[in-house]
Amino acid sequence: MQDKFISLLYPTTESYMAHVGGERRPNISEDVCLELGLFEILGLKRGRLSDFFTMDEEVIRYRQKTFLDIQNIPEVRETLAKVQPILDDIMELRRLASDMGSGEAYLYSISEIELYVSCLDTLADGLKSVRDRISSPALERLSDFTSELVGSEYYKELNAKLTSLAARVHEVRSITVGVNLDRELRPVSAGVISINSEQFKSGKLLDKILRLSFKNDAFTCIAELSPFGKGESENRQQALIGAFNTAIEEVFHSSVRGWRSIVGEYVIDNTDFLLKLLPEIEFVTKSVELITRLSSRGCPLAEPTVCNVDERVFSAKELYNPRVALAIDDEIVTNDLEFDADAGIYVLTGPNRGGKSVITVALGAAQAMCQLGLPVTATEAKISPVDAIFTHFPEGADDTIDKGRLGEECERLKEIFDDVSSHSLILLDESLSSTGAYEASYIASEILTGFAVVGCRGIFSTHLHELASAIPEINARSAAEGGVSVDTLVAGIESGRRSFKIHRAKPDGKSYARDIADKYGLSFDTLMARAKEQRGEIK
Repeated sequence: MQDKFISLLYPTTESYMAHVGGERRPNISEDVCLELGLFEILGLKRGRLSDFFTMDEEVIRYRQKTFLDIQNIPEVRETLAKVQPILDDIMELRRLASDMGSGEAYLYSISEIELYVSCLDTLADGLKSVRDRISSPALERLSDFTSELVGSEYYKELNAKLTSLAARVHEVRSITVGVNLDRELRPVSAGVISINSEQFKSGKLLDKILRLSFKNDAFTCIAELSPFGKGESENRQQALIGAFNTAIEEVFHSSVRGWRSIVGEYVIDNTDFLLKLLPEIEFVTKSVELITRLSSRGCPLAEPTVCNVDERVFSAKELYNPRVALAIDDEIVTNDLEFDADAGIYVLTGPNRGGKSVITVALGAAQAMCQLGLPVTATEAKISPVDAIFTHFPEGADDTIDKGRLGEECERLKEIFDDVSSHSLILLDESLSSTGAYEASYIASEILTGFAVVGCRGIFSTHLHELASAIPEINARSAAEGGVSVDTLVAGIESGRRSFKIHRAKPDGKSYARDIADKYGLSFDTLMARAKEQRGEIK
């Protein structure tokens, strides 16, 4: 039997244990997943999405191969889809069995092992049929291991014993009870005489007529036991049920318990890995569903080239926001985005609802999808893993008594700065919008300088067009400390209409205002022409 470590997400036991232990595991919280729209578009129901992120380049490449196979081979997707509900049933059965008596638990164990057998057979048959088309190490290992298991003599013997025992248990339809009486016809002892595969008949005359049978029958009832009669209390009925369950347990006790002790070791050693795979199966299944939905809409997807963490690379062609792409019917607007020697951090300005937040989230989503092992929402990408993604997005206008909203924003920004490193990604969207332009610009320039000195990558999306004038000073201070450079991006507006295209250019707040004024007929020339028309000077 080959190595029993099976995972769709981790190439080795060592890489899995390192991940569990927190090594090379990025700080990408559940809150960040929510703000990037990943909860909405992936829809996981088990576990935490944040548990799947990695910054291990080998692990990411291993997952990429797994996803390619699942994308390209429909039979693999179908097999995993069939297995998932079976594993759900096993989990539910275990939960129920934990609250049952020993007799019921023995019977539940038979059903559990039946489900294991069904799961293994489904996996082995489904993957074996496409084994020659599988190229990912994860699915190769899973296919070979399950085929080896179901082909073993022990498994065949297990199946035969299971079939025999399950038949006995599932065919039980009645029991024959014997009751000893004393001289006064009072019951003194009772016990099960036989277990039968058919139910007894009522013994009523009408039933005999319908059966056209009037002879005495060992399975014909001549008098019902009163606890099951009408009007009897629930306690009396439960007492009789408990007595019967105890009797049935005694009948099956030795065979089921003895058989379970033998099979239990086999299940734990050879099939319990299936339950450990359940969260992984759901994750890869949901991920491929997302990929399929995006592809069906004509949205491009690219397997990113994974660069070394220390290279601190992010470069994407035709990047877009996946949540927006799935929510609109119009053609999605894409943008190129790259961090380089002249821009470790961008200040992104532009009109309201001009696409600033959309591209900010698109950057974070692409980085996160890469570190899940998924293809990213672009036509081409080169990405280095980050050790954290920090977001600072608008949270509304609710003030707190002690600090106020500005104080809350500053406190959160300080928390981010305390945790950020040169390998982190920061996404700041309309930060410091709760105060005036002068105060906000001053605080923003200080914060940007600090982040630039640390050397992280990121976007500061802002309405503060005046901040651009402070960038030369920010860069001078950052360069003196060996930090990265800050550059500007502009959300485009053309002929008064938002284009949602992002350009690497210097912001010009006046031009935005002029275009918007022209669009709504509020420019000076338009207003003067209208005034003259109203005075009758223009006809």
